Amino acid sequence: MKLLALANVLASFFMIDQLDGQTEFVNSSDSTRIAYEVHGEGMPALIFVHGWSCDRTYWEKQIASFSKNFEVVSVDLAGHGESGLGRKSWTIEAFGDDVASVVKKLGLKRVILIGHSMGGDVIAETARQLHGTVIGLIMVDTYKKLGPGRPPEQVDAFIASLSTDFKDSTNRLVRSMFIQSSDSSLVKWVAKDMSSAPPAIALDALTHSFNYSRQMPHTLEEIKLPVIAINSDTSPTDTASMDHYGVQVMIMNGVGHFMMMEDPDRFNRLLKTAIDKLNQ
Repeated sequence: MKLLALANVLASFFMIDQLDGQTEFVNSSDSTRIAYEVHGEGMPALIFVHGWSCDRTYWEKQIASFSKNFEVVSVDLAGHGESGLGRKSWTIEAFGDDVASVVKKLGLKRVILIGHSMGGDVIAETARQLHGTVIGLIMVDTYKKLGPGRPPEQVDAFIASLSTDFKDSTNRLVRSMFIQSSDSSLVKWVAKDMSSAPPAIALDALTHSFNYSRQMPHTLEEIKLPVIAINSDTSPTDTASMDHYGVQVMIMNGVGHFMMMEDPDRFNRLLKTAIDKLNQ
């Protein structure tokens, strides 16, 4: 009997070990299948959300580092990576529900949400939907200024500029998000990957993300959570406007928009500082 009990314990241990890092799925509220991975253990849980036309692999260097001390969850938003494509409208509210559905399935009670670019919009919306679960947000190069947001006509004009030749226009746009000293192979890979996104999904999601900039101040006021922004220095951050809405700013010098990939070691040190502040 003792041998049987030991065998069961060992089997359970190895099953947990095998599941760590495997792709799992959950249905969002609209029944879209959402892919995610879980690595490591430790509280609070860290939920990583990618940006526009990216996927959870963009956080690879952070998952490897932070899963040593935390439970780390990386999510593919609907229409991205291995998640479902059947949604009719690619709104920030629906993306927020994607992440909330993963958190609920895992039964997490204390989480920090980390979002890059559009993912910063998504995590704010996720926090609005997860009352009492989120202890703080970390936005990575999402906003350099908070306030009235982008006017609709400006959003429409920018989306129109990408619509005619989505692949080439997006390739050029993504390349402009790096700096001159960025690794050329990384620039090429990210530009090719993002410009290969389904145009209809990408353009609709980007429209909703840009329009959410007008909603963001209201969301921050509603959720009443500590928020830290880690921004690159490629353009100035209006720290006064960020502080007005309770967002603390940390600046990372000498990197472009994809700082977590461009200089992961230095970014991880900044991210660890931000996590420690939120976890006090």
